[in-house]
Amino acid sequence: MLRRLLLQASATRRRCLFTPHSSSLFQQRSSSSSSSSTSHSQIETTSTSAEHVEDSNPSPQPSSSISVDRSGLYNPPEHGHGPSSDSELVKHLKGIIKFRGGPISVAEYMEEVLTNPKAGFYINRDVFGAEGDFITSPEVSQMFGEMIGVWAMSLWEQMGRPNRVNLVELGPGRGTLMADLLRGASKFKNFTESLNVHMVECSPTLQKLQYGHLKCIDEDSSDVSVEKRTISTLSRTPVSWHATLEQVPAGLPTIIIAHEFFDALPVHQFQRASRGWCEKMIDVAEDSSFNFVLSPRPTPATLFLMKRCKWAAAEEIAKVGQIEVCPKAMELTQTIASRIGSDGGGALIIDYGLNGLVSDSLQAIRKHKFVDILDNPGTADLSAYVDFASIRHAAEEVSEDVSVHGPITQSQFLGSLGINFRFEALLENCKTDEQEESLMTGYWQLVGEGEAQFWEGPEEKTPIGMGTRYMAMAIVNKKQGIPVPFQ
Repeated sequence: MLRRLLLQASATRRRCLFTPHSSSLFQQRSSSSSSSSTSHSQIETTSTSAEHVEDSNPSPQPSSSISVDRSGLYNPPEHGHGPSSDSELVKHLKGIIKFRGGPISVAEYMEEVLTNPKAGFYINRDVFGAEGDFITSPEVSQMFGEMIGVWAMSLWEQMGRPNRVNLVELGPGRGTLMADLLRGASKFKNFTESLNVHMVECSPTLQKLQYGHLKCIDEDSSDVSVEKRTISTLSRTPVSWHATLEQVPAGLPTIIIAHEFFDALPVHQFQRASRGWCEKMIDVAEDSSFNFVLSPRPTPATLFLMKRCKWAAAEEIAKVGQIEVCPKAMELTQTIASRIGSDGGGALIIDYGLNGLVSDSLQAIRKHKFVDILDNPGTADLSAYVDFASIRHAAEEVSEDVSVHGPITQSQFLGSLGINFRFEALLENCKTDEQEESLMTGYWQLVGEGEAQFWEGPEEKTPIGMGTRYMAMAIVNKKQGIPVPFQ
């Protein structure tokens, strides 16, 4: 009986229907309605149509073998054995867009490109230095880390020389800045003995580099109840690593260093269109490449755009056709300000940016050259200008116990801390022309503006000064007064 029923079974016809999301427009409340275009690619709105897929195979006739209806099962696409030009990260990004049934934000694209656990730009490689994709100030000269050490020690003095302090660096790169800081401060035992160094780093590859550059060792302990410690032999200071700032133990006065960290936080981009401010998104074009489109309706990030615009004057908003907002920078700033307000201490933020609204600043750098943002994601660094005015407002909004100082230029900051005297002392100790040239080049890159006048080498390698392009800002507990050199 069972065999006869199985022989008489037949497959059913199935129909798949995809219904697009309904769209609505975000109408700008401002009186201005002029539209603009980006330099990356043409902006267009997205549309989705319903697709119907129907199985037209006739029902099978009874036979002598068992017939099984598999029409309700998921059938994955056939595997192509030919070579694919898409990287794993590109496939992942396209998969997200396909799964969503629409584009993703620039911020989500940026976050995946930089910190995807498997293929993110920062995760599995050393991207710093001449052999990497870009050079940061700590890699230019030891003087930079030494001056940051002077600032941290001065703040520690203003804090009343506490016996225990958390010294936190966000995004430590290779660990060069912290290594130069600890090495330079190693003679000041009272200061270094108070420190507990915390490196906030999500890349396992960079964590290993930092461990090496700080000349760390793991202490042996015969007491099983005592957790093993990692010590930097540069100053006999304990060091630990964390994925986020929130994981750093609270309760102690804290000094936070954020050098070229905020510029890598994902930004949302908005463009002024005929229907108001619309968020720029990233979609997959018909030729399977990535392209920019405009969201046809409000997005969650619109709330942060409205918040940022409340902090700006109407005439400032009227001058720009695009606005970048960084919700993670606002949230991180508030986390920093809350901790400093409750535990004491201060934070130093050094980055390139503006003290006001930031327009279209997102850029990609590969092997020291600018490239298209959407070209081969995961192989180039993405960064955007830091909105220092937004950082100020975010800090002051969350805590009345902190004060914000700056921004001032990097040249002013380093000059006031005594980099000129340090440069002269190191210059006297140079034994070769090569050492002298390297020192002068590094000094110019840190404090100079534009191309170095003294350079006699290849034109394409002329040192470019960061002195005025980079800015410094401090957030400190009000009880400690105004930090140097912001007086």
